[in-house]
Amino acid sequence: MNLGLFIANRISLKAERTFSKLIVRIAIVGIMLGLGVMLLSLAIVKGFKAEIREKVRGFNGDIQYIKYDLNSSYENSPFNLRSEVLQQTKAYKGIEHVAPFATKPGIIKANDEVEGVILKGIDGNYDWDYFNKILIAGKTINFSDSVAASKQIIISELLAKRLNLKVGDDFLMYFVQESLRKRKFEIVGIYNTGVEEVDKTYLIGDISLIRKLNNWQAGEVGGYEIRIKDFSQLEHDANELNSFLPPQIKTVSVKENYPIIFDWLSLLDVNAQVILVLMLVVAVINMISALLIMILERTNMIGLLKALGESNWGIRKIFLYNALYLVGFGMLLGNIFGLGLGFFQQQTQFFKLDEASYYMKFIPVEFNLMDILLINLGTLIVCLLVLLIPSILVTKISPVKAIAFK
Repeated sequence: MNLGLFIANRISLKAERTFSKLIVRIAIVGIMLGLGVMLLSLAIVKGFKAEIREKVRGFNGDIQYIKYDLNSSYENSPFNLRSEVLQQTKAYKGIEHVAPFATKPGIIKANDEVEGVILKGIDGNYDWDYFNKILIAGKTINFSDSVAASKQIIISELLAKRLNLKVGDDFLMYFVQESLRKRKFEIVGIYNTGVEEVDKTYLIGDISLIRKLNNWQAGEVGGYEIRIKDFSQLEHDANELNSFLPPQIKTVSVKENYPIIFDWLSLLDVNAQVILVLMLVVAVINMISALLIMILERTNMIGLLKALGESNWGIRKIFLYNALYLVGFGMLLGNIFGLGLGFFQQQTQFFKLDEASYYMKFIPVEFNLMDILLINLGTLIVCLLVLLIPSILVTKISPVKAIAFK
């Protein structure tokens, strides 16, 4: 029988002393809460970043082809991309979807209200998967009828409320150019991304209308939206695609189009790291305190074991086994607490957020198996390594004084 393990088991949860039981339970609860909070913090940060990223890239695309010029307005400069370059783009291994677009600023006048907006023109090749998720009323534009499509529009919920509009209503939109032009549109759908920068600005319409307003030639576009398969390869894919473009065309990533949002998201990583460090420090301090108290409370036992010939390391192993048991049990409860609460939120979306402030209506949670394993392994290793320090106290205890200690 392993003497160290036997004694460690006796002085842990099976201890008869009330004070020892209290210390053990406090240590376990501390580990449980620390690990649970670490798991939840990282999962919430990852979920939050993923939700915001998907909202922005779903509307904007991951990479855009636009004309290389000094134009900094909301209206794109037109270009016509050679068919072989377009085919090469679609054939690139990391590409998921490619679709043309164009933008044109305008002014909406409806119900005695006026709003400055940007009309984003698309065509029948547009991928509606994302829009089907954020469409809260109506339907998408039907491009099978080109005449009807040019009069249809999708507006955001934010703009619809400001202008007192709903699906089926129509309004006039004025386009300020050399000769002022106006067009009448019918609202066929209302969307809500939850990202105010997008919702307060964009309408979705037919790109052919923008071609007519700007007197563009057939085939000319303001740009191409490109969706990639792996967002972590954004910079690499952008550079690769840029390498076979003509000199007058350049690539712009979604991070360049929305730098404030992505800079803000990058700061969340720092917040998560701070939380992880703080929770780990709290757990370590809690375990050190518990081990020191247990060692001091067992001074008589330590003196007796030394008098019987047990080595310092043998006695230290007793308390380290005990600490390992406490850490392990606390981590088990911590995983149940953290993962359980996280999966509950994933299924029910019980905990809500203010969408105006956080871009979403509920707290998003995204667990990653590797993150879970690394947090558990890191917590276990750090706790056990740090616990070697208070166990040194065993070597300072004199058998004679310890036996006489009361």
